[in-house]
Amino acid sequence: MEVRAWEERIKIPTYKTGQPDKNPMFLEKRVYQGSSGVVYPYQVIDKVYDEKEEKEWTALYLENEYLKVMILPELGGRIQMAYDKTNDYHFVYHNNVIKPALVGLLGPWISGGIEFNWPQHHRPTTFDATDFAIVDNKDGSKTVWVNEYEKMFNTKCALGFTLYKDKAYIELEAKIYNRTPFPQTFLWWANPAVAVDEHYQSVFPPDVHAVFDHGKRDVSSFPIATGTYYKVDYAPGTDISVYTNIPVPTSYMAVNSRFDFVGGYHHKKRAGLMHIANHHVSPGKKQWTWGCGEFGQAWDRQLTDEDGPYFELMCGVYTDNQPDFSWIMPNEVRTFRQYFMPYKNIGYVKNASVDAMINLEIKEHEVRVQVYVTQARNITVQLKISDEVLLNEPVFLSPTGSYEQTVTVNQSFEEKDIRAVVLDDEGNELISYTPVTRQGEAIPDPAKPVPKPEKISSNEELFLAGLHLEQYRHATYSPLDYYEEALKRDASDIRCNNAMGLWYLRRAMFELAEKYLRKAVEKIKMFNPNPYNGEPLFNLGLCLSYQQQYDEAEEYLYKSTWNAAMQDNAYLQLGYIAAIRNNWKEAAAHAEKSCLKNYHSLKNRHLRSLSLRKQNQVDEAIQMIHETLAIDLFDFAGRFELVQCYKVSGRNDEAVKELNRLTELMRDNKHTIIEMALQYSHAGCYDDALALLAVVQQEDPLLLYYRAYFLEKLSKAEEAGLELEKAMAHPPVPVFPNRIEDVQILKFATDKKPADFKPFYYLGNFYYAKRLYQPAREMWETAMKTEPGFPTAKRNLAIAWYNKFNRQQEALQLLEEAFFADTSDSRVLLELDQLKKKLNVAVENRLQFLKNYEALVDERDDLYIEYVILHSLSGEWETANRLLQQRNFHPWEGGEGKTSGQHILLQVELAKIQLKNGNLEEAEQRLRAATVYPLNIGEGKLYGAQENDIYYWLGCVEEAKGNTDVACKYWQQATVGLSEPAPAIYYNDQQPDKIFYQGLAFLKLGNEAAANERFNKLLQYGEQHLNDCVEIDFFAVSLPDLMIFDDDLNMRNKVHCYYLMGLGRMGKGEIEEAGKAFQQVLALDAAHIGATIHQRLLEMNFSSFSLA
Repeated sequence: MEVRAWEERIKIPTYKTGQPDKNPMFLEKRVYQGSSGVVYPYQVIDKVYDEKEEKEWTALYLENEYLKVMILPELGGRIQMAYDKTNDYHFVYHNNVIKPALVGLLGPWISGGIEFNWPQHHRPTTFDATDFAIVDNKDGSKTVWVNEYEKMFNTKCALGFTLYKDKAYIELEAKIYNRTPFPQTFLWWANPAVAVDEHYQSVFPPDVHAVFDHGKRDVSSFPIATGTYYKVDYAPGTDISVYTNIPVPTSYMAVNSRFDFVGGYHHKKRAGLMHIANHHVSPGKKQWTWGCGEFGQAWDRQLTDEDGPYFELMCGVYTDNQPDFSWIMPNEVRTFRQYFMPYKNIGYVKNASVDAMINLEIKEHEVRVQVYVTQARNITVQLKISDEVLLNEPVFLSPTGSYEQTVTVNQSFEEKDIRAVVLDDEGNELISYTPVTRQGEAIPDPAKPVPKPEKISSNEELFLAGLHLEQYRHATYSPLDYYEEALKRDASDIRCNNAMGLWYLRRAMFELAEKYLRKAVEKIKMFNPNPYNGEPLFNLGLCLSYQQQYDEAEEYLYKSTWNAAMQDNAYLQLGYIAAIRNNWKEAAAHAEKSCLKNYHSLKNRHLRSLSLRKQNQVDEAIQMIHETLAIDLFDFAGRFELVQCYKVSGRNDEAVKELNRLTELMRDNKHTIIEMALQYSHAGCYDDALALLAVVQQEDPLLLYYRAYFLEKLSKAEEAGLELEKAMAHPPVPVFPNRIEDVQILKFATDKKPADFKPFYYLGNFYYAKRLYQPAREMWETAMKTEPGFPTAKRNLAIAWYNKFNRQQEALQLLEEAFFADTSDSRVLLELDQLKKKLNVAVENRLQFLKNYEALVDERDDLYIEYVILHSLSGEWETANRLLQQRNFHPWEGGEGKTSGQHILLQVELAKIQLKNGNLEEAEQRLRAATVYPLNIGEGKLYGAQENDIYYWLGCVEEAKGNTDVACKYWQQATVGLSEPAPAIYYNDQQPDKIFYQGLAFLKLGNEAAANERFNKLLQYGEQHLNDCVEIDFFAVSLPDLMIFDDDLNMRNKVHCYYLMGLGRMGKGEIEEAGKAFQQVLALDAAHIGATIHQRLLEMNFSSFSLA
């Protein structure tokens, strides 16, 4: 059959999500997938619902004889379905519902299909709509294109999914474009999911002998793990390529491979998935699973109704780990291809290409060869030992079947001498394989963290460290610390001055950037005016150009073109300067030079087309635009230029048609339209920029400010004033500026309309997100003075005062004012309660305040669980338990432990009450319930979860019943576990009270020495580490909390240490000293649940109650 491609509206059962939060999120130290979890300038959605509805979605289909593929452009352009028609098999996981969970960077994320993650993982806009189009190709193939102009780094990505008439694979062509004049970083992980069970196995190349964890912080042998990985002991040997052998959430990424494939295979269904890409550009081969244990099963329930568990078999391009970002240079276009395909019958593939796959299995004197091909063709299968041909069989094979042959070898041989080959009918090799012999390769060492600046000996290493932190978007280390340390040692250091200048240039701090860049240029020209590296010259020229100092900018930009690496961008900027001067001939010449260096750059092609039109060379301009759209059909500035060309040449019908097509493709996306208009304003074409902005069908203040600015530039002051009036009257909808040009436009608005508070507020958002705290504070303070009733400026300023200016009580007062100015904002109520918690406001005060706003509390899981915790802290166990049971929770990935922790706590505390009252059966029921996590809490028990306290109290219940033997069995179970205290930061870290209950159990068993060993360890750890300086782990992978207030880790450590000391004293029977330690905890953290309950236990005459 011919390839078909079509668009169709379909209905899919879809679970609802909450509305995007109107408040900007400044999550500076949030860790997400091993790098920065910053979300600005995007809005966060942090609520998902349990109700589903039949929702209509746009589906884009591709189909040929073998495959049927469905793409959902409204969900990030993901492949939602990839189906092998020849054997009725979904070779990627087909989730029959859209059931978002809080896994994504911005919140909602869905499982299944193939997700395409860029410029980081997970893709920020994985749950957002993309541009899309269907293209018929000359060879009969069809391509579905999706596209996005993203907001965070102002880069662009287009993906083309192609099916060919006679081929059983999906070809993906990716085009990543850095549209900015600055170096940017990105990673690329295609993320195919596959349905798994006990029969499914990931298929990694045979030369993969080791795998790394995130950030290469840990390493394991592969496929047989023999040590501890993700806190699971796999000794003496466990195959971690099999789903049912991995009990906990686990990532692993291949350590080097010379093969081009990675995939998976279902041994019972005899079918699988294969990914193919050139390993030189696609080294990343990763597997992720939630694990087969209860914890993973709970996440399966969060993400699907009936489709079960899955692996992610991820494929990294220009990356081999997470995080592992690559640089993409200014104006650079990066293209690559990946292939996804089903295969069948041939088991654990040993080598694969786009054309064929081969499996070779050797058992004593029998050699089995299995082959699968991706199109119907005549092939020859050969098997050789050295030069001896054992098999040479021609066969016709198609994707509907496979080939298998077993050869008996009647001679001794070594595996390295065997070679299996598949040839096409002209004798060309399609695939071959010679067994990889393991040589006992050493397992590589894990990565080491970057040292502190003062520990680094050389400026070169300081520069490299800072650059690495920028490149990997580190969440908690700042590159400025390293650059500034280098400049303390040598104020003229070229690299670090350039890096500092670039850092400030990205943030529109031009004068400060200029100071550093001039130092770099001065040093680089120390011995001659023609330096080897032209980057500082280009950056200085760019900086001066932003300040409209065009004559001097031109000198530095021209000089930077003496270096080939700078010519592409420098000629583009020179072209813009020529255009601003209305010298279109020169602008065209510069744009042409830029095109010669970078043929696929859309910006330089647009400038050249525009320059040709301005010189009345309209036909040549139209020809170039058509060439550009053949390169990238989502060049919307190019499409609009085509409209303008048609208009000036009198082809009005074609202009209308093209404008309608442009409007359809752009989807009324304000961000994209402004991006395109800026390409005209950079060339001084404000009339064209205005005409392009007119395409948008909606308004917001930022768009109106841009219109006003362009009108002002056209000397239309009266019309500009009307636009500013409209902007002033417009409600302050969420606007989170992130471009340098936004700053220029907003400053214009503050100058022209100082009575409008919004530009000041928006500028504050920009500066704080860019970590320029003093300017942010000044802008928000001005906004507050101009509009005292606007709550979000108060809320934002409260964040700044607390985090950056040590004005804690003023921050609390201001945040209270923000909440009372809008008592419908549950997010601000959460933040207000969390600030009170940080300032150690009494538990009863916090609880009483939240009781006044129970409807708001009910809107958010995070606030609701805090409400439950406050009831627990107040000793209202029954109320807390009722509240916990009556709600379905949806945790953030990595933020697990809160609801399950409360479930365990409540059952144990209620059991202790029943035990004290002599209600032993009910006490036992409560304790057993503590070991089973109810479905509504949204969490499953983690493999290896320590339940020492539960077993201890079960022993006490049996003791009270007179069942000493049974009691001793429980106490023996209670002694098991890690006995070394450690910081407890992550949800899967053992909590310190587990060691305490180990000690109590040993006391019950009469082993006082073992008990005191535990208690002494708790006491000693607390005493030894009380004054430690604590930092978040350099390789932290996930700290997902959406908390915007900075945490005092040293204070947290003191609390932790005092708590351990209290537990140690308590175990040793030093009741008075234990009580003092717990009081020290509560003096610093009134909401410390552990200290609270153990203090109460002391007050309940702990010695007689627990040790009798």
